[in-house]
Amino acid sequence: MSIVIVDDNHVNLYLIEKILHRAGYQDYISLTSAQELFDYLQIDSKYPEPVQTDVILMDIMMPEIDGIEACRRLQKIPHLRDIPVIFVTALEDTNKVVEALDVGGIDYIMKPINKVELLARIRVALRLKYEKDWHKEQEEKIRKELDLSMKVQTSLLSEPVLKENLIIKASHLPANKLAGDMYYWYKINDDQYGIILLDMMGHGISASLVCMFINSVLRDAIRIHVDPEAVIKELNRWMAQINRKDSSMHYYFTAIYLIINISKKTVEYVNAGHPPGYILIDNQDVHNLSTGTCAVGFFPEMDVKKTVIHYKEHVQLLLYTDGVMEALEENGEDGLLLLKESASAEWANLKESNPIDYVLPKELHGNQPDDMCVLTIQV
Repeated sequence: MSIVIVDDNHVNLYLIEKILHRAGYQDYISLTSAQELFDYLQIDSKYPEPVQTDVILMDIMMPEIDGIEACRRLQKIPHLRDIPVIFVTALEDTNKVVEALDVGGIDYIMKPINKVELLARIRVALRLKYEKDWHKEQEEKIRKELDLSMKVQTSLLSEPVLKENLIIKASHLPANKLAGDMYYWYKINDDQYGIILLDMMGHGISASLVCMFINSVLRDAIRIHVDPEAVIKELNRWMAQINRKDSSMHYYFTAIYLIINISKKTVEYVNAGHPPGYILIDNQDVHNLSTGTCAVGFFPEMDVKKTVIHYKEHVQLLLYTDGVMEALEENGEDGLLLLKESASAEWANLKESNPIDYVLPKELHGNQPDDMCVLTIQV
C-alpha cells in the first residue's frame, strides 16, 4: 500500500512520517505542494504511467493551489478519482470542511494531529480503496466476458446471400452488448432456403443466453424437419425443457419461420406470435405475414399451421422485430403503416444497402430501449 502526504509545512510532514513509520507503514512519500502531487501522479502527461497510490493525506491551506482545488482536479481524472483523499487541516471553519468533502474528500482530521485518530482514518480509507479496486476489477472482468459473448453471438448470425436470383440481408442493432433478437438462414437444397427471425422475451444477458441455445437447436431442427410446422414444434419442445416447473423464469420467443422454394415459386411460413411481416408479390400486392399461432414456449404443446403463398416472377419480404416498430412510433406515428409502406416499394439496390435504412431514419438507429432487427429478402 502506498500513502502520499501533501503539506507545505515540513514539521507536519515529519510528524506524519514518524506516525506512519512507527505504525508499520513503509511505502509513503512526502510532497510540499499540490503541483508536486500533480507531477508525481503525472496528471499533465498525455500518456501517464499508473502510479500506485492508495491514500492521499492533504493539507487544505497551501500556497498557489490549495488542497480543495487539488482534490477537485483529481476528481476530473478517471484513473485518479477513486484514490481516497483525507484532508489534514488546522481550520475550524465548518464551511471549508464541508467544501473539502463536497469536492471529493472522504474524510478529514484536525491539527494538532492525534496519532490514534489518524491511523484509524487511514485504515478506513484503505478498506474503501480496496473495495473500489475489487469492484473495478470485477467490472472489467464482466466487460471482457460480455465483449467475448457479443463476438460469439455475432458469429452465429448468418452471412448475407447475394445471388442473382436471391438476396437475403439483415440489420442487427442490439440495445445492449448482448441481444435477444436472432436471425438465421440455411440452404436446404439448390431451390430451397429456410429462414427464421426470432425475438426472445426481454433483452440482455439472460435473453441472449437462451437465444444462443435456441440457435444451436434450430440448426439441427431445420436440417432434420425442414417443414415450418415441424420446425416450430421442435423448437417449442426444447423451450418446454427450459421452462420446467421448478424454473424461476419462464422464457418464450416470437418468430417467423419460412421456406422459400425458388423452382415452385412458393413461400411457406409460420408466424408464432411475431409482429406481421410483409410480402410484396410480383411488385403489385402487399400482404401481411399474419400470426397463425402463439409464441414459442408459451405452452408445452402448440397447434401450428403454416400458410403457403404463390408468386409468378418476383417476391420481396420484410421481417422485423418489435423494437423497430416501437422506434417508429416514438413520434406518435403508426409503425405498422410505415413498415407496410416501406415493404410496398421495390428495393432497387438491396445488395449494397443496409436493410434498416429502408424502414428507419438514421437518427433512430441508436439509443433505443429494445433490440432492433430488420431482415429483407428478394427472390
